[in-house]
Order: sequence, then C-alpha cells, then structure tokens
Amino acid sequence: MRKGPAQLEPDSVQGGNMTVQIRLMLIALFAVAASGLMTTLDNLPAAEPPETPSPPDLETDLPPGPLGETIRLGREIVENTGTHPLSREYVGNALTCSSCHLDAGTDPQAATFLGSALAYPAWSPREQRVITLEDRSLNCFMRSMNGTRPPNGSRVSVAITAYITWLSQGQAMRMNPDKPLGPHSTRQLNVDPANADAKRGRQLYMDRCADCHGSDGLGSDDGPPVWGPQSYNDGAGLARIPKLTDWLKAAMPLGDPNLTTQEALDIAAFVNSHPRPKFELEKHLPPPERRGEYNAEH
Repeated sequence: MRKGPAQLEPDSVQGGNMTVQIRLMLIALFAVAASGLMTTLDNLPAAEPPETPSPPDLETDLPPGPLGETIRLGREIVENTGTHPLSREYVGNALTCSSCHLDAGTDPQAATFLGSALAYPAWSPREQRVITLEDRSLNCFMRSMNGTRPPNGSRVSVAITAYITWLSQGQAMRMNPDKPLGPHSTRQLNVDPANADAKRGRQLYMDRCADCHGSDGLGSDDGPPVWGPQSYNDGAGLARIPKLTDWLKAAMPLGDPNLTTQEALDIAAFVNSHPRPKFELEKHLPPPERRGEYNAEH
C-alpha cells in the first residue's frame, strides 16, 4: 500500500525534528558568540594615530650633490623666511615658517612637516580643487606671512618643497581625499567657538603668553606677534578659532605645552578678537607673468 504524506514513518518525523533542533541550537550558539565578539570589540581601545617618525639628520642623512644642497637651502628658508635673501621679498610681516611649524617643522606635535609630503596631491576645501605640496607651501606666504605668493618653480618654492619631502622619505604614501593634512598633522579637537570665553582668555594670555608675545600682542625677541600689522592676516588658518585652538593645545607654552582644551579655546578667542591685516587675494598674488596657474578664486 502506497503511503501518503500523513503516513510517514515515525523515525522520519523524529529525524526531521532533530534536524530542526540542531539548527536552532547552532543559531543560538552563533548569537551568543556574536554578542561576545561585539562586546570585546566595544571594549577595544580606539585606534592610535600612526606614530610620528624621528626626523632625518641634516648633517648625516642629506643626499649628496645639488639635491642635498637644495634641501639644506629649504631648511634655511624655513627658519629665516623674512631675512633670507631669496625669500624676504615675499614676506609681509614678522613671522617665519618656523613661527608655526616649530623646530623647522620637525616638532612632532606642532604643525609638523614630518610626513606632510605623503598627503599630496590632496583635495583642498578652501581652494575647491586638488592642490600640490608646492601650492600649499606658497599659499602660506600670502596668508600666514601676509606677503606675496612666490612664483611656481622658483628657487624658494623648490627648496621648501624639497626640504618637506625629504622629511617624509621612507614613509608610506597617505594621500588625503578630504583635506590637505598629512598623517601626523596637529590633532583636530573640533571645538565650538560658541563655548569660548574671551574674557577668561585675556587673563590666561596675560598669565601664560604675554612674557613672550607681549601684553600688546605685538611680539618680542622671544615670540612673534599674535595680532596687529605684523601678525598673520585674516585669511590664514590660525585666524579661525578652532584651528588656533588645535595649535595652542599642541604647542604652547613653548617647550612645555600644557594648556587644557578649554584654556586653549579661550586664549584663541581672545587673540583672534584683535585686529589684524585683511586678506585680499589680488594684493598677495605676484604679477600674472610670474604667477603660473593659481589654484583658487578667493
């Protein structure tokens, strides 16, 4: 007699039930394992940024010949931007590259040059286009040094970019699709300027900063001006309170940076509440025949 669906043998039904039970047990075990894995992942420490390498030695690690000479020239210009015969005509205030990029860019925390070349070419939100390391270096003359942009391919440009590139040798490329920042750039704190207290910043400035930068902010032999006609203009990155906060937190006081984030924010608000030169692009570009292709309209 042929068996219909309702006439399956008892062993077959029992076997099917066992298969379902096994599957349910496996699902439960997987869920428990996955839950434990997620808990473990949640408890893992946040990924650390890549360790900043030690800078090469200027006396022992330079390549021979003209390349080494150009790199050394770049270092000299970075340290003495406003007085060096090749670069002084492009500087419009009392700052040098080393005013912000401490120890000629070899300080691992304060706007370091170490690894900077790895990020270029990079997308720049300010210029709204992809820029090169040369572009980024030359634009600082217009903004942070309130001067004139040196020509593309000039000795100043080639020397500075050769020096910065030399400081990045031996490291893996890390091109940045979001902004022109290298892998070891100053940590971004993402502060809200609305939380700043410039009045409190004034007292902090007088207690912690005025000895070097002057109670009037106009600088001294020990520190550059931080506002006024000889400081950076309002088109510079440091003219933005969040950017200055990041830098102050990483760099100041010089030799012993120990400001809290709130202290750095308050000082930044106080410093940037003072007058400084206005950035007007056309006044900072060289004549068209020496300009090359400039990379922004503002």
